[in-house]
Amino acid sequence: MILTDPQGRRINYLRLSVTDRCNLRCSYCMPPEGIPSLPHENILSYEDLHRIACQAVTLGFEKIRVTGGEPLVRKGIVGFLQELASIPGLAELVLTTNGVLLRPMAEGLRRAGVQRLNVSLDSLKPENFARITHGGDLTRVLDGLEAARQAGFPLKLNVVVLRGMNDDEILDFVALALNKALTVRFIEYMPTINRPNWTKLWVSGSEILERIERRYKLQPLDLADRAGPARSFRVAGTDGTVGVISPMSGHFCTQCNRIRITSMGLAKGCLFADSGVDMKPYLRASDDILREALHKIVTSKPAQHHLESSPQAHASFCMAQIGG
Repeated sequence: MILTDPQGRRINYLRLSVTDRCNLRCSYCMPPEGIPSLPHENILSYEDLHRIACQAVTLGFEKIRVTGGEPLVRKGIVGFLQELASIPGLAELVLTTNGVLLRPMAEGLRRAGVQRLNVSLDSLKPENFARITHGGDLTRVLDGLEAARQAGFPLKLNVVVLRGMNDDEILDFVALALNKALTVRFIEYMPTINRPNWTKLWVSGSEILERIERRYKLQPLDLADRAGPARSFRVAGTDGTVGVISPMSGHFCTQCNRIRITSMGLAKGCLFADSGVDMKPYLRASDDILREALHKIVTSKPAQHHLESSPQAHASFCMAQIGG
């Protein structure tokens, strides 16, 4: 079944958040004071999340990405992922993690049926990593990446580029992509928490590419059917690939193929939508009604966000609460 929204975009990608909790405090994701964790009773059960996933796949969703917060902090996550992987018709199950808990869990995730990992990693310098994450241990993440590689995972690194904080490491990350034959995706900073003077931190996607192209020749890659919004490139003569995600300057909304469900059960057709649909009442109804509710999220998906014209117009939120 092919599922399309009013703009004719094919919608086949569900981002499913399983928790708002995280074991890091990244400066671009949370305010300095952090956020109070939601009570457990406010978080959807695995049974409810699985039911939403099953009905989404029935509708025509082919890819599910499990996110948080940090999904690996939730107890029982590997078993839940195994249940998702067994849903008939699901073509792709992937996971986004900060990598802190990856080393002891990588083999189990692979056996559970997770096909790819995206690991958030914003610095290759221990002190800088600790600064950005408010105390994170880079060694644990690098050990987790190596464990994931040994488990057979294709890896993508997500790097939020922050001027004056880690933008001097752009070429270091490209070199890592070349040496390890993995993908690095550079992401423009987004003002989700309405941080004062946020523009001082922002580095455009075009500037990121210009810096890379001073050193390397980039060859554009075609966008895969279920891919996200990155513009992807192969570094000529190597197996390394890089991508740039430009939510502020590049306006990729015309290619957006996703909806998201937060850990509280709020369904959103756009990350920056100020409201969403509470799925909890529909989870108490029949599968047909639940499926109709999901379909309505697709048919009411907005044409685009308006960050480029009014970046402070949306309600402030923490990415961990929505599902990054």
